[in-house]
Amino acid sequence: MAATLTIPDLAGKAVLITGASTGIGAAVAIAMGAQGAKIAVHYNSSEADAQRVVDTITKAGGEAFALKADVTDVGQTTKLVEDAAKHFGRLDGLVNNAGLMVERRNYADMTEELYDEVMNLNARSVIFATKAAIPWLKKQGGFVINTTSIAARNGASGGAGLYGSSKAFVSNVTRGMAKELIPFGVRVNAVAPGFIETKFHDRYSTDAQRTAALGTIPQGRLGTAEDCVGAYLFLASDTLSGYVIGQVLEVNGGQLMP
Repeated sequence: MAATLTIPDLAGKAVLITGASTGIGAAVAIAMGAQGAKIAVHYNSSEADAQRVVDTITKAGGEAFALKADVTDVGQTTKLVEDAAKHFGRLDGLVNNAGLMVERRNYADMTEELYDEVMNLNARSVIFATKAAIPWLKKQGGFVINTTSIAARNGASGGAGLYGSSKAFVSNVTRGMAKELIPFGVRVNAVAPGFIETKFHDRYSTDAQRTAALGTIPQGRLGTAEDCVGAYLFLASDTLSGYVIGQVLEVNGGQLMP
């Protein structure tokens, strides 16, 4: 998609994408890079994958570099944003994409440790990455795009309830941030992917769960990371979505039609 669609107002924008080494984050990084945006590719453990994303962008004539940080740690998260912004001399966009299920576990078997791990990664990171980015974004206006999930609306299942709840937090935080930041020219929105075939589901979902999900999707197929790219490009562009504020854009093949 990025190779054939041109969105001129993304060219030259400096964008930090968390969780950008694989899956949706990687696809979005490559697509935005193809539009001429300068991309800071965040990773935590997947250094080789992050470098492949950087190489893909730079070989196509774009500008990108990789940054390592554990976004469950506020200090590292703050430094991540500052390092990205200082590298480019500005920050025009932040995509809060880092997140994992960590593990499937029913509420009846929940532990404080798992609760903290899931919420710190999926929810806390969004708050503090955005907080660190706000002073930079206010300078010239910009965007924040949060990655939530279909699980934020349907409660999830099969031990994924806490993950879904953490993403429901992200969806509501998106609306609150949108109200606070739009007076400064900073648009905040979110993308809610459905069942997207990435390493996420290789790790957390069985073949039976894939089959069950497929049966609920009117389009008749599971999604890909590339299926999500257009939503992020749309929300990043003032030309295309300048009057779109505080929205959660569902990308799920019709699995959920709110």
